[in-house]
Amino acid sequence: MTGTTARRTVVSIAVSAALACSTACTGPGGSDDSGGTTGPTGSTAPSASASAAPSSRPPALTGASADALRAVERATGRAGSARVESTTVMGRELSLEAAGALGWDDGLTGTLTITYTGGTTAETMRRLGTTAMEARYLPDAYYARMGDEFAERVGGRHWIKYVYEDLEDLGGGAGAGFADQMRNTTPNQAVKLLLSAGDVRRVGAETTRGRRTTHWSGTVGGATEQTVDIWVDDRNLLVKKVERGRTKTGELTQTAYYSDYGVPVSAARPPAADTADFKELLASQGS
Repeated sequence: MTGTTARRTVVSIAVSAALACSTACTGPGGSDDSGGTTGPTGSTAPSASASAAPSSRPPALTGASADALRAVERATGRAGSARVESTTVMGRELSLEAAGALGWDDGLTGTLTITYTGGTTAETMRRLGTTAMEARYLPDAYYARMGDEFAERVGGRHWIKYVYEDLEDLGGGAGAGFADQMRNTTPNQAVKLLLSAGDVRRVGAETTRGRRTTHWSGTVGGATEQTVDIWVDDRNLLVKKVERGRTKTGELTQTAYYSDYGVPVSAARPPAADTADFKELLASQGS
């Protein structure tokens, strides 16, 4: 594996795990000069939380709709954890599925199994003998477990450690905002986004995975617009979230389902002897 290939691979893994987590929840996201987040190779993905200019921000939502959404924000935040299933499609670059449990009471914790289902990133990972990986999220870093073939190319270690602050230093601005995004990723962020939308509306009652829910929708964002839809149950808990926007490589669609709120969540740090540090890997490959 050449230095360039190794660098692109570990960067792609970093972004994949971050995308899986931000899809499962919603974080503030990094942004480039146009108000969009950057993808695995520097492509721009719209950040729903990219703020509009002060003069163009819609007035704060008030009334019954605001009260209903704030109740959802509080209830989902207090729940502290949930099981999550999600899918992400980012143009021609990447599509993935993730499943697991995440907690957000005291910093982000939990484990997701991430499966690459399409795009150029998936092709790269398949060539390295990996079509799925385990990602463990802790308050200061996350760990991605690779297959044996990849491990043979990086000194026999199966885990890559990504310290959130180190991701800020990714070239081309690809890591801008990662640390804040990973620390602040929670499902109720999607509700906060809708509270900032100027056109939020109650779509109506729907059945979502056998549960009776209320569907809300709105458009958020600054330089790039993104639609956010949420479905909430009669306990004011988020059941489903969909975010849609555009990137330089095509449409971005992120969908997540939530269940078993309050489920116990834990994530252990992998053995140090079987772990390679992201920053050290880049340095060893001539970054």
